[in-house]
Amino acid sequence: MHSLELDGVDSGYGNQPVLHDISFRAAEPAIYVVLGANGAGKTTLFRTIAGILEPGRGRVVFDGEDLAESSSARKKINYLSHYNALPEEMTVRGALDFYAKIEGGSANEAVALLGLEELTTRRVSELSQGQKKRVSIAKVFLKERDMYLLDEPTSNLDPGVSKEIRDILIRLAKEKMVLYSSHNLYEARDVGTNLILIRRGAVGYFGKISDVRSKAYKVGFKTDRNISELIGAELEGEYYVKTFSSPDEAGLTLRELVGAGVTVTEMRELDNPLQSLFDGAPGEGGR
Repeated sequence: MHSLELDGVDSGYGNQPVLHDISFRAAEPAIYVVLGANGAGKTTLFRTIAGILEPGRGRVVFDGEDLAESSSARKKINYLSHYNALPEEMTVRGALDFYAKIEGGSANEAVALLGLEELTTRRVSELSQGQKKRVSIAKVFLKERDMYLLDEPTSNLDPGVSKEIRDILIRLAKEKMVLYSSHNLYEARDVGTNLILIRRGAVGYFGKISDVRSKAYKVGFKTDRNISELIGAELEGEYYVKTFSSPDEAGLTLRELVGAGVTVTEMRELDNPLQSLFDGAPGEGGR
């Protein structure tokens, strides 16, 4: 069982502090979504954990070893920057072979995992931003690690490829620790089981995403008839919308509609309970 612990970490760039007294302990294989607005400190957190930045104060410990002091512990971690740091003049195959010789691992397996076969002979400079992102992700998976730090891995990717990447990470997280940064609230709920919210350089929330609940539960129904008077809903665009106090209450209303002979073609939550945390409201759930 792997564990990552940050104890009172301050970090930043020169005299410019970014992170303030960051403390948390992650001790189970899972996807930990690092959520925060642009500029909140997500990238600084990843660079500090990866050992690129040295904490000004505090310790980063992985599997019982201080990452500032142990090169062997740092080798257990791989970091995907949100920048596509690839040699522009090389082909995709040449670049992956180059990194495989340095870090170990298999370029063939990485190519197959990310479906890059059609790109292997093309120069990196010829690729679109989305294609470069896929090659960057392949570079991360050249060699198996114990923890992966992925800074906005699905940015610049189309929805189909984004889903493929998320599916790979979900499988990976059954045995490994994955820290996955995003500022997309819906993606955070889709891919992650645990949440590390960074707000203005500090931890605003650490815990299970499932523990974050809205005080109100806004639900939209698509139906084959007008249900406004039947359940007291209002038509908003394509949905009849009603606010409930809990998911259970919404489920009872769904049963009522079906019992009344209404065909419900879609039922979906329209609010995201992570929004209150993201905006800085107190919300509910542990810290």
